[in-house]
Amino acid sequence: MPAKTMDELVSLCKRRGFIFQGSEIYGGMQGAYDYGPLGIELKNNLKAAWWRSMVYERDDVEGLDAAIIQNKNVYKYSGHEDTFTDPMVDCHECKSRMRADHMKDIKVCDNCGSTNVTEPRDFNLMFKTNVGPMVNEESYTYLRPETAQGIFTNFKNVVDSTSRTLPFGIAQIGKSFRNEITPRNFIFRVREFEQMELEFFCKPGEDEKWHDFWVKTRKQWWLDQGLTEENIEFEYVTGDDLAHYSKSTVDILYKFPHGFEELEGVANRTDYDLGSHTKAQEEFGLSAKVKKNEHSTAKLAIRDLEANKWEVPFCIEPSAGLDRGLLAVMTEAYTEEELPNGSTRTVLKFKPHLAPIKVAIMPLKKNKPEIVALAKELKNKLQKLGLGRILYENTGNVGKGYRRHDEVGTPICVTVDFDSIEKEGAPVTVRDRDTMEQIVVPAADLPAYVINYFINQD
Repeated sequence: MPAKTMDELVSLCKRRGFIFQGSEIYGGMQGAYDYGPLGIELKNNLKAAWWRSMVYERDDVEGLDAAIIQNKNVYKYSGHEDTFTDPMVDCHECKSRMRADHMKDIKVCDNCGSTNVTEPRDFNLMFKTNVGPMVNEESYTYLRPETAQGIFTNFKNVVDSTSRTLPFGIAQIGKSFRNEITPRNFIFRVREFEQMELEFFCKPGEDEKWHDFWVKTRKQWWLDQGLTEENIEFEYVTGDDLAHYSKSTVDILYKFPHGFEELEGVANRTDYDLGSHTKAQEEFGLSAKVKKNEHSTAKLAIRDLEANKWEVPFCIEPSAGLDRGLLAVMTEAYTEEELPNGSTRTVLKFKPHLAPIKVAIMPLKKNKPEIVALAKELKNKLQKLGLGRILYENTGNVGKGYRRHDEVGTPICVTVDFDSIEKEGAPVTVRDRDTMEQIVVPAADLPAYVINYFINQD
């Protein structure tokens, strides 16, 4: 059963080295978290799974890593300077700041009940920064609030360097920054986060087909990462809730400990973005309403060979929060089980490809040189398989080691004991995390066993 409360996850994350409060020794910082030794492994594994499915397993997607700091005109023409805001209310009594659209009553403070509050006012969510030695109105730009704009501004570079034709996509994973008014719910809403975004370009008129395709494809991908059908819902965004660039958006919601909330959005952005950043906009008959661009030096269009004309493609954007994805995967994996002897164990039942530690090698006696030597040899052999982190666990207490690795989600534990150094074939004991069953495998056969395990499990 998935985690019921956020407190369960927060406690486990700190205790086992997944996630720590940022700047904790100075009292912390709201909306900032650091990923520990196991957290960074889980995060990298989730990124690798996304990149593999988006780029390596498809023949119509290219990868990109655009700069975090970009020319301020990017955000002028993208619409972020004008529209990337949240309505904010300040309480004069308790000095708290709240999003008006999250308040029960915009005239009453949610925290202290005072009616001495301000009228809602727009608050720009972008972090402003200065570039170069001079600090003035000409030197500013922003930390990017999304990774998407770097994809749009590089559209022509990718097309020219790869000779891509429609339909095709550009994928990117990277840091984004939003000056959230009220960061909350652990790593669900933070000020510094990572996004996994695809901009998929298609012909006008084919956009609805591709939008439907990506909604279904992205849901299936999350199921492949271990989420379950009953904890996923679709929300069809309509009316004033649609972003200024969107023709239609479907949000994939997950049942986090605090309720169903957005895990990923799949938006039909039409020709708004490329149309906003292109020069000579009047040549293309854009369907989206865009600001006149007086600074762009490139035509962000592609030639339709059949119609023998240049056109600005439509764009479908599946955009997922990596931190939210990690939180969803941990929520789903969290399991408390009662054992036959009446005791309980906590297990993170990650899909094996996501597990932070793939295999733990544990010598039965840490002061027995022959056992330790064989354990280290096996650890080094398995590490060279390229599956991920293989941990040499030399605590000398196998029972406690099993419980610890259950709690961090290690799929396989291998124990090297006296039989391993005394019997023919050097047999080692392999324990399965989920079933707790143990089998004996000759040391020479262990690499093949481990490879087959991960192939068959995923």
